[in-house]
Amino acid sequence: MVRVLIADDHKMFREGLKQILVEAPDIIVADEAGSGQEVLDKVYKNDFDLLLLDISMPGLSGLDVLKDLKANKSRLSILILSMYPEEQYALRVIKYGASGYITKSSASDELIQAIRKISKGGTYISSSIAERLLFSIKDTSERLPHETLSNREYQILHMIALGKTTSQIADELCLSVKTISTYRARILEKMNMKTNAELIHYALKHNLIN
Repeated sequence: MVRVLIADDHKMFREGLKQILVEAPDIIVADEAGSGQEVLDKVYKNDFDLLLLDISMPGLSGLDVLKDLKANKSRLSILILSMYPEEQYALRVIKYGASGYITKSSASDELIQAIRKISKGGTYISSSIAERLLFSIKDTSERLPHETLSNREYQILHMIALGKTTSQIADELCLSVKTISTYRARILEKMNMKTNAELIHYALKHNLIN
């Protein structure tokens, strides 16, 4: 049996996932979590075979959780299940140690297939993302500006590009407005830009938002 921990901040979505996975006789939903900190608390206190992890959660993001667990609990398989299209986050999470990436719009049987493959030591990503990952490994001499950002910086860049205000971002991430402003300044500096408009234009050009 594959013991799965479901991590998503929407209870109704977690319930939907449990209904999907109950149809698979070799998969059991052992527990669930609604925040990044709750994920860490449960993983460090219990044994799971696989973590089904959302990227967008209050407080610690899925990217923060991924980084922490890969540093301290590297044997745990992690499948990212996100609302964001592959091209926005898949490459980044695979580089940080995730075993796979699948969107929330994927079919139920694809999710089960991904869990089974990862539980056997495999990786679950599309062929296009696999090609991009191989290319990025072969050629690291010319990294795009957004690839130099930390996970949190990249998350905030994405939210800025979606048109969210500093206050809205602070509320969603449970951080202070001052902290978000500091991250914004750092992002602008790293990307050699001066305004949000430049960040939005860049994000659109590089398909970082829908």
